[in-house]
Amino acid sequence: MTLPAGPKIDCHIHAIDPVRFPYGADTPYRPSGQEIAPAAQLIRVFDAFDVRHALVVATNTGYGSDSRILLDTLRQGGGRFKGVAVVENDVDIRELERLKAAGVVGVAFNVPFHGADYYRNTAPLLEKLTSLGLFLQIQVENDQLLDLLPLIDKSPVRLVFDHCGRPSVAQGVQGKAFQALLTIGRERDAHIKLSGYYKFSELPHPYQDIWPFIAALVEAFTLDRCVWGSDYPFLRAPERLDYGPLLAGLQKLFPDPGDRHRLLWRTPAKLLGFDGS
Repeated sequence: MTLPAGPKIDCHIHAIDPVRFPYGADTPYRPSGQEIAPAAQLIRVFDAFDVRHALVVATNTGYGSDSRILLDTLRQGGGRFKGVAVVENDVDIRELERLKAAGVVGVAFNVPFHGADYYRNTAPLLEKLTSLGLFLQIQVENDQLLDLLPLIDKSPVRLVFDHCGRPSVAQGVQGKAFQALLTIGRERDAHIKLSGYYKFSELPHPYQDIWPFIAALVEAFTLDRCVWGSDYPFLRAPERLDYGPLLAGLQKLFPDPGDRHRLLWRTPAKLLGFDGS
């Protein structure tokens, strides 16, 4: 197994620490075992793989709009991390300003968790994000993107899509929602995360059935707007996953060292505001 050389930025991780930050009483899922990943554990893993920076994504699972663990992880990272927050749809702009000052660079919409109707009247929130220079991070699956198009088509907010858009493998790359995502990649200054393969692949690692989707995304978005994320610590994964094999798989998908450098360092450094030199 050969790992990509050089410094890296992981654009999708989660901090999970129920000892210091207990889950909400109404959470539908309570991560446990190897899903637990306090800040100290994240730092140990990243040190082992020369991951210099990471984007910590708040989870609806366990924490919802409670940002305490996110902000604590950003603080413990000492500038190593940036964050994506989960907020209430009617969040006050002063709260968004507070989050931004602490290192938050975006806000997450989790449509598989809440459903599209939950976000239907969020145009004022998108206006606030735009005014503060924060991006909207969108997670959808199958055809859910189609339900969001009327909202995002009317807004200039910067867009970042999670997990390759979680397309339907059965529909293939010609699926209507996936084609809509490719159109966004060609026409807007949007970014896509090549991440979360296990969430939509129908095969075990190395998930070869989704490689055509990755190729299509890279062509549409270009490597100047593609970033990589591990999704560590792999919440609700159907099989055991490890950080090293996920990184090693990039050697086959992106055999050119220059392409890997763009994906793992240059592009995410620019997106997240890290030193990309």
